[in-house]
Amino acid sequence: MEAILKKLVAQERFTQAEAKQIMLDICDQKYNDMQIAALLMGIQMRGVTVDEILGLREGLLETGVPTSMKPYKVIDIVGTGGDGKNTFNISTCSCFVLAGAGYKVAKHGNYAASSVSGASNVLEAHGVKFTADNDKLLKCLEECNFVHQHAQLFAKGMKWVGPARKALGQLGTPSCFNLLGPLVNPCRPDYQLLGTANLDQQRLYRQVYQRIGIRYGIVTSVDGYDEISLTGSFKVVYNDEEHIYQPEEFGMSVINPKEIYGGSTLEEAKSIFDAVLENRATPAQKNVVLINSAFAIHVIEQDKTFQECLAIARESIESGKALQALKKYVAFMS
Repeated sequence: MEAILKKLVAQERFTQAEAKQIMLDICDQKYNDMQIAALLMGIQMRGVTVDEILGLREGLLETGVPTSMKPYKVIDIVGTGGDGKNTFNISTCSCFVLAGAGYKVAKHGNYAASSVSGASNVLEAHGVKFTADNDKLLKCLEECNFVHQHAQLFAKGMKWVGPARKALGQLGTPSCFNLLGPLVNPCRPDYQLLGTANLDQQRLYRQVYQRIGIRYGIVTSVDGYDEISLTGSFKVVYNDEEHIYQPEEFGMSVINPKEIYGGSTLEEAKSIFDAVLENRATPAQKNVVLINSAFAIHVIEQDKTFQECLAIARESIESGKALQALKKYVAFMS
């Protein structure tokens, strides 16, 4: 660790292999919490590189619990979190919209970090019991078109950096591990729609995804949401194109941030989540799920127009198929 910290002080960067070895050594408990905190602070002050993210990702996946969803091609819809906006569970709602439309969704998520309700919170509130049993997860995907992999059962390495991350968090300092959650889905999905909280993160993830080699879409709202919020313009980056859009281009109005607020309790967040899938939500709540779902569908269906993707998402909600996907999943995993 002394040699590692000297490199950081000298503003040197780690290779992908070096970053992976650091992660493996952390999992082997070769460093104490104070040393890990110093490491994370040093990287944060200097700025993390693409090679370092990829190396840490490899180390986390190698020391974690892998899953396989083969022979299916799956998508994950996820936000980086930490945008401080406390929206309702937009990406998780969108997952069930896609599942209702017949797409296979393998989500990787956790309890909330900065909002009232994360993916694991809202699913658990419905009675879902999490498991790392690959056979059950695969059967669930086959029957329900959706499966949730609760991060704490899979990314084992996160346990060893937890105390250091918590200590830094209490000082208002994030770490590079805040960026790794969306990158360590244990089934290594074929497609991913990722929401980032700012344009700098969007550029960084774009470089990371290009190296990983999957079909991706990265969305960010210009006013700081890690999803398409419809509160203003938003930027979408794909493998081979990028655009800035306005809500009006999709026949949707610009909405007030209060209209997609997730509530102050888990019960409120669950109520909004259910209202969307039961097609009785407010127009703003419904539209924000529709637009995120449509862009996720477009990651898979590149030959379809955005309007066609939007129509597929709308039909999933309005026909009740999205709700049925949720009910089927809850019954299977309760």
